[in-house]
Amino acid sequence: MTSLSPARTRLALFALALGGFGIGTTEFVAMGLLPDMARDLVPALWDASPEQAIARAGWIVTAYAAGVVAGAPTIAAIVARYPRKTVLTVLAAAFTVGTVASAVAPTFETVVAARFLAGLPHGAYFGIAALVAARLMGPGKRGQAVAFVLAGLTIANVIGVPAITYLGQQAGWRPAYLAVAGLFALSTASIIAFVPRAPGDPGATMGRELRAFARPAVWFALLTGALGFGGFFAVYSYVSPLVTEVTGATESLVPVALVVLGLGMTAGNFVGGRLADRGALRAVFQLFGVFVAALLVLIAGAGSVPGLLLGLFLVGGAAAALSPAIQTRLMDVAGDSQTMAAALNHSALNIGNALGAFLGGIVIAAGWGYLAPTWLGLVLCVPGVVCAALGWAATRGDRGPSPDETRGTADAQATAPSTAVPR
Repeated sequence: MTSLSPARTRLALFALALGGFGIGTTEFVAMGLLPDMARDLVPALWDASPEQAIARAGWIVTAYAAGVVAGAPTIAAIVARYPRKTVLTVLAAAFTVGTVASAVAPTFETVVAARFLAGLPHGAYFGIAALVAARLMGPGKRGQAVAFVLAGLTIANVIGVPAITYLGQQAGWRPAYLAVAGLFALSTASIIAFVPRAPGDPGATMGRELRAFARPAVWFALLTGALGFGGFFAVYSYVSPLVTEVTGATESLVPVALVVLGLGMTAGNFVGGRLADRGALRAVFQLFGVFVAALLVLIAGAGSVPGLLLGLFLVGGAAAALSPAIQTRLMDVAGDSQTMAAALNHSALNIGNALGAFLGGIVIAAGWGYLAPTWLGLVLCVPGVVCAALGWAATRGDRGPSPDETRGTADAQATAPSTAVPR
């Protein structure tokens, strides 16, 4: 990658983050449009029971998450050796096509299939974009590079999701998805225009990338992420009843609560990136402590509007800060499987998405109240911290990567930690 002017570097980083903005919008906008999608796609079930129709429409969200989980390791393993700019362009174009397909699919079943296909490039895009951003920003700023790419996703929760949700409520969910496809088309054009050529890893093979799964520390990092994000999504998935049933506010406060949560995520993401650059594993432990404190603030303050909004801001900030820290930790422990490591964080995040929503629904159905998912988030922090500690133990005796792990791997050299001892 040739040396770029500061202005060109900023444009390249913006292009990468714009893709993240589109991804964040397409991933979360369905949550606000589920009633509209249910009414349109399963009308007979809607007439019989709107609740069951909305539950059925939830498969659309699940299908996207399943596509992310399946696509992240598979695509990352396949494309690691190819030029980064080319891969990013193809992935952004695939998002465009998949989102258009989601908008025009005629039946519920074909929409579910289209959402699964649209989710496949998600993890690989973020992973490869993080590697490119790390090279653009230079040595010692890996965590901040990850955070910059993820900033598009967090800002989407502040701007993109509310805006596209409003469009969908006014014009229909299909035009809303076409608008998201327009974001991806703009992202594709921006990558072509502004992201410099960046070589892939010529020594990468699918087998070498998949060797990441042979490392216990990688599995512990993935479990740490899934459990941490699971605690967050247990709260996120049930913000609406938390606002109306626990705080006692009207539904008009729900969009405000979601914007406040998104603002917390945006701020926390950049804080997490800076902390990760000072030591990814240490940051994970620190941020779990902050996450626990944030959940306690939300539990204590949810009875009032100021307490609710403060708690949601802190919960969003702490959870988002964990993401670049965990992704950087994965890159620390994955050896030369850097593309795989950078993508796997998003599989963990979407497993956490499904886990938090599922378990949160169980505790609510058990009659424990709408604050129960927040308590669940606290419970999930315990095994999350245990997994982080086991990951530290698994690498405590490391003395550095073997020659076999580092031969000729530009990405590993560019993103390797400064010391092999977990920090």
